[in-house]
Amino acid sequence: MQQKKGETAAGWPYSRSYKLDGGIELELGRRTLIMGILNITPNSFSDGGRFNTLDAAVRHASAMAAEGADIIDIGGESTRPGYEPVPLEEELDRVLPVIRAVRQALPHIPISIDTYKAETARQSLLAGANIINDIWGLKGDPGMAGVAAEFRCPVIIGHNRRDMEYNNFVQDVIEDLLACVDAAQAAGISETDLWLDPGIGFAKNYEENLTMMGNLEKLTALGYPVLLGTSRKRFIARTLDLPADQIIMGTAATTTIGISKGCQIVRVHDVQEMKRNALMADAIVYRTLH
Repeated sequence: MQQKKGETAAGWPYSRSYKLDGGIELELGRRTLIMGILNITPNSFSDGGRFNTLDAAVRHASAMAAEGADIIDIGGESTRPGYEPVPLEEELDRVLPVIRAVRQALPHIPISIDTYKAETARQSLLAGANIINDIWGLKGDPGMAGVAAEFRCPVIIGHNRRDMEYNNFVQDVIEDLLACVDAAQAAGISETDLWLDPGIGFAKNYEENLTMMGNLEKLTALGYPVLLGTSRKRFIARTLDLPADQIIMGTAATTTIGISKGCQIVRVHDVQEMKRNALMADAIVYRTLH
């Protein structure tokens, strides 16, 4: 695959420019980037089964791009609480045709593959994806770091752990992520290819999710791009006492807080609304900090 370069320049907290395969360009640091979610699963917590046909998936990806998505995130395995792992071949059967079709329909938009399996990541990158989004922070499959290093692609390191025993919660999350960063660099992944995700909703209870949201500036201060994924999460539904399809204002509130604390990418279901939300937040935050 074509080599990509990430360049660091002055900015808040900095700017990075990526040249991805296929002539695709991606810039971080000038405004909040919107990652639109495309779940190819029958059982995702908020939109399972809606985009399981190829035509429906491509239409939805195209609609999100038209509404302002900067990245399309494609996943073939639900990661809702209590999810059952999907066999590799089934995951590949779900995501590869969609990646190829979305790449053909949207040749200039970055595609991320939401997976923790190295072989799924490898085949997805060959099929046209550009970014790995790993909720297990390269820990779920010992081959994942090698794939990211081989393809020289951006990789999103999500915070997750198999136990929920924390000593100092926020500091433990940061240390967990930094350990993943160290392992990634030891495997040959460039520091400029590493993005962090605090893993809201993963291995965290209700209070811990709120605490993490209130301390995001400690994560963004580390100097890596930070992706925030709160869209339709259960802690919002619990706070508002509403079902997942009625909590868009709660999602907007959390993304605004994230942007104000330095998160540069937000992963969302409702692209048009969150794009407008980000535009307003950016007008304030980036005007103040540049």
